[in-house]
Amino acid sequence: MKQKPTVFIVDDDEGIREGLSLLLETVGQPCALFESAVAFLDAFDPGQGGCLVLDIRMPRMTGLDLQAHLLELGSTLPIIFITGHGDIPMAVEAMRRGALDFIRKPFREQDLLDRINEALEIDAGKRRQMHDRQQLRDRIASLSDREREVFECVAEGKMNKVIALDLGISERTVEVHRSHVMKKLDARTLAQLVRLKLESDHPDEI
Repeated sequence: MKQKPTVFIVDDDEGIREGLSLLLETVGQPCALFESAVAFLDAFDPGQGGCLVLDIRMPRMTGLDLQAHLLELGSTLPIIFITGHGDIPMAVEAMRRGALDFIRKPFREQDLLDRINEALEIDAGKRRQMHDRQQLRDRIASLSDREREVFECVAEGKMNKVIALDLGISERTVEVHRSHVMKKLDARTLAQLVRLKLESDHPDEI
């Protein structure tokens, strides 16, 4: 069963943690509370969707330290920082590193909920993209060596007779391989096949 996205709250202030937990409970949003960045890392599961609501100033490991560590791990979990008035330069640095937003204390509950909802949508979109890319990689991996050659030639816009000459096979054989490629990659048109090739070569640009 697919897990619902979780809002991870990391703050050394118990009052903040409990208050945010109650707020999220009122809108039916699952959350998990952590009193430190270290405790969050101990439980961190890259496969769990959601977002991170993170205090920027904490002992031992700050919010910025945790953000840097997650980046090193390749995490794409959206981060919303909670900051005090004196933390703005740190928050700007966090934004430069890819944080979604920083919200100054005291904050309006609805403002935070709006940003959390946006973060969850962003995370869901990224995870869909990663899932689709993995499916494409799996489909391409299922092609035989000859089918892969035909796939690349077709995606380059070559006609069947040209592919046949290039690969030293009959035009009829090219047609058979081409049909298999279209079926395995779930492509119905040449345009779709070309796009799949572009996606496989440049996944971050499509």
